[in-house]
Amino acid sequence: MNSSKPNSNYSELAVEASGLVKIFSRHRAVDGVDLAIPKGTVYGFLGPNGAGKTTTIRMLATLLKPDEGSAKILGHDLIREPGAVRSRVSLTGQFASIDENLSGMENLILIARLMGYTRKQAKTRAAELLSAFGLEEAAKRQVKKYSGGMRRRIDIAASIVVRPDLLFLDEPTTGLDPRSRNQIWDIVRVLVGTGTTVLLTTQYLEEADQLADRIAVIDHGKIIAEGTSGELKASVGSGVLHVRLLDREKRSGAQRLLSERLGTPVHLSNDPAALSARVTQTERVSEALGELAKADIRVTDFSLGQPSLDEVFLTLTGRPAVEKTSKESHA
Repeated sequence: MNSSKPNSNYSELAVEASGLVKIFSRHRAVDGVDLAIPKGTVYGFLGPNGAGKTTTIRMLATLLKPDEGSAKILGHDLIREPGAVRSRVSLTGQFASIDENLSGMENLILIARLMGYTRKQAKTRAAELLSAFGLEEAAKRQVKKYSGGMRRRIDIAASIVVRPDLLFLDEPTTGLDPRSRNQIWDIVRVLVGTGTTVLLTTQYLEEADQLADRIAVIDHGKIIAEGTSGELKASVGSGVLHVRLLDREKRSGAQRLLSERLGTPVHLSNDPAALSARVTQTERVSEALGELAKADIRVTDFSLGQPSLDEVFLTLTGRPAVEKTSKESHA
C-alpha cells in the first residue's frame, strides 16, 4: 500500500480531491494531494508538523483557495460552490476558538442563535450538548477557567451545534492528558455513529490507529501512503524486532552488530536501553541475538511482531511522526 493514490472505489464520497496544490511564496505546502473519503467514516490524515495537514484542511473547508487542483465536498464543487460546502461542514482547529470570557452555556447559546435558533431552541440545544460532553457542572463557568480537556470538548460541541455532514478535526487532542484524549476519542466515535464523516488530522499514531477507518500518510505536502492501519503495517515488512539491553552503555555496539547480522537499519528508541529494526528475514533474528550473547551484550527482553504505525511512518519517511518543524505554521 505504498501507492500515493487513494482507493476511490466508493459509491458515495464525502471528499473527492484531485491534485490539490497550495504555494506560499516559494514553498509548496501542499503538493498534489488526492483524496477519496467515504461518507460515514473517520479518515486519518497523519503526518508531522509542517507536512501539509492543516493547509489541506483549510482548503477543503473553503478557508484557502487551492492554487491548483479540484475537489468536491459532499457533491459540491469546492471552487464554484463554496457557500454550499460551508453549509454542510464544520471545522474544529488546533486551538479553542470560543470566547473565553463567556461561560460554556453562553458560548453555545450565542452560536446557536447565530445559526438561526430561537432563544428557547438555543438554550435547549446548549443544554443537550453540555450534557452529552460531560460539561453540565461547568456550564456557568467562564471558559478561561476550563482545563485543557474541557476546552477541547466545548470547542467540539460548538462545532456541532448544527450537526455537520462533514467535520474537520485538526489535531483535536494535541497537548491533552491520556484521560482527556480518550474522552475526545469517545466523542468522535459517537459523532460518526450518528452519520457524520470525520476528517481527522493528527501526529499521534495511536490516535489514527484507534479511530481511523483509513489513513493517509502525508510528508512534505505529498501523500506517500494510504490504506487501512493493517494495510499500512503490512506494507513495510514482515515484522519488527524490539530489543532491550541490560546495559544501556552497550547500545551502540548492539546497534552495529544487529545491523550487520540482520542486514537492515537498526533504530534507537526513546528508551536509552532499547533498539528496534524492521525484519524481512525472520530466520536471522535468532542468529543476531546469539551474536549479542557472544559479544557479552546481555538482553533483558525482546519481541518480534507486527510493526506499529510509528514504525510504519519511520520506514516511509525516515523520521518519526512527532517532529518539531515550523514550515507550515510560518506559511
